[in-house]
Amino acid sequence: MKFAKLWIWVSVLASLAGWSLSAIGQLNQFGYLIFFAIAIAGLFLCRKTFDLPNLGKFPVWNKILRRFCQPVRRPLPVAFALLAVLIFIGGVIYPPSNYTGLNYRLSRTLQWLAHGGWFWIHTPIFRMNDRACGIEWLSAPLLLFTKSDRLLFLLNFLPFLLLPGLVFTVFTRVGVRARVAWRWMWLVPTGYDYLLQAGGNANDTFPAAYALAMLAFGARAWVSRQPTDLWYSVLAAALLTGAKAGNIPLLLTCAILIFPLLPILRRHWKMTAFIILLSAVVSFLPTAALNIYYIHDWSGLSIERAGMNMKHPLVGIWGNALLLLLNNFLPPLFPLAGWWNAHILSVLPHFLTAPMEANFEEGFQSLPELPTEDWAGFGFGLSVLLLVAIPAAFFRRDGIGKNPALAIPKNLCLAVLAAPWLALLIFSMKSGMVTPHRIIGPYYPLLLPALLLGAGQAQVVRRCWWRALVGAVLVLALVVLVLTPDRPLWPAKTILPRLAARHPDQPAIARALEVYTVYSKRFDALAGVRALLPPDLKVVGFIGNEDDCDISLWRPFGARRVEQLILTDSPAYIRQRAQYVVLGGFNLKEHGQTIDSWLQNSGAELVGSTNAILKASEGSQPWYVVRFQTQ
Repeated sequence: MKFAKLWIWVSVLASLAGWSLSAIGQLNQFGYLIFFAIAIAGLFLCRKTFDLPNLGKFPVWNKILRRFCQPVRRPLPVAFALLAVLIFIGGVIYPPSNYTGLNYRLSRTLQWLAHGGWFWIHTPIFRMNDRACGIEWLSAPLLLFTKSDRLLFLLNFLPFLLLPGLVFTVFTRVGVRARVAWRWMWLVPTGYDYLLQAGGNANDTFPAAYALAMLAFGARAWVSRQPTDLWYSVLAAALLTGAKAGNIPLLLTCAILIFPLLPILRRHWKMTAFIILLSAVVSFLPTAALNIYYIHDWSGLSIERAGMNMKHPLVGIWGNALLLLLNNFLPPLFPLAGWWNAHILSVLPHFLTAPMEANFEEGFQSLPELPTEDWAGFGFGLSVLLLVAIPAAFFRRDGIGKNPALAIPKNLCLAVLAAPWLALLIFSMKSGMVTPHRIIGPYYPLLLPALLLGAGQAQVVRRCWWRALVGAVLVLALVVLVLTPDRPLWPAKTILPRLAARHPDQPAIARALEVYTVYSKRFDALAGVRALLPPDLKVVGFIGNEDDCDISLWRPFGARRVEQLILTDSPAYIRQRAQYVVLGGFNLKEHGQTIDSWLQNSGAELVGSTNAILKASEGSQPWYVVRFQTQ
């Protein structure tokens, strides 16, 4: 819990710095230095009030060493440590390559830093403006002071390391037997979404630490009766929503847990009022207010693509349930993905596909060949383990004893266990996104305790067959981590070209080579376009569609500013903002234009062109560099 407190304060200060420095137009190195000097001094003076740990004295290290020094008796901690080391190695070796992370999260953070603060960006990439800013504010100081994105994986890796301790605390507080909780604390982080995102720049699973901390501190307050625990619970809940608006339904769980303890907060109302104000700033509330101001819609769904906002709640319930089951029980290696994605809608009955086509995003039926950080959910291994363990525990009648003593009243505990499932129901009624299994990363650890209650589970985890299944789950997790195209830990770029040369008639090998090649270049996909620009150019315009990525044009960070433009902007408007403009051929094609017609209408001249692949599904596309004459 000490490390969780530190992470909560790091996250709170990062978000507070981002919004407050943006408000005064000082989102720069000097602004950050002044802010963090004041903030650290303030925390030092209030260290007893907030029960902050002593950074120079961490007796918890002895406990950690004991966990990992008995590999025979404690194989699960050792397996988790091995996976964590491999994740760290992958994060160090490979630059961040999550596509949405590059497309809008990293790009908009660089926009804010270049302009001295948050602003509503003129861009077709709607996600740059209406989405929550939690991981962006954590990223901003790292980008500003290092001029690199290579450390951004730590923003996912550090909360990943917190998961085991937080899982154990939450599970045992709500009635899961300690024996069961101890095993699952090491297994939950092996979910494919946690494993794969822990080494990259995605933002779906890092809020899981906030969700667990929200309940861990709230449950601990029932024992300690200290306002400090409640304050941390409230801050964690705010950060949970500040990371993603889709996490808002989980606030129901926190509200149920801490509502009976409000008298404790009232007795310390001054500090409680400060914590509530601080929580409002670091939550989704500022983004919601800005969305209302700019687009008159707090959620931002009015400018999102069709299908994001579910039209019919009942279709959302059964449709999302179907997608969650399908994707979480999908085998890690699925070579039939190509056929499935192309033909499954024509194979399934119309009464099933028609409502989903009318209510979900396009591509909801798609499945990947391999788990990737932008598609993976809880994963095949853990899903099968749950599927086997739950009925096995139900029929296990021996060894049933008294339930563990709970500090939380029984009826309240049952409500806390049920609340995440109700939150998932609310999410499903509202969301039509194609990857709900990835989006609900913070939900999974809160959903599990209700499935793992009872003495039967304590008996199941002692069986040889259960240990064998756990071993298989860990092996699959290792395979997924090693093979992932995002950060392969095997010599894919050496082996696959040789296999393709020896077996040119094998489409599976050709497809694997294409996927790994595209992923290896994704972090700098437009490097060839950047080479066409003058080396000393300080400002470049970018005209792409909502899925095109301009991150290559920012490199090296701090040397150039990218001005986002829209294809329908007037030549005069474009000329005011940039002399050189990068233009996507795919974007031109979508709008029924050619480069010749656009040049004729705009009065610009072509400097050069090249082809590049941003997404494997789109293939190679033309890119153009044009120049406007200065007036």
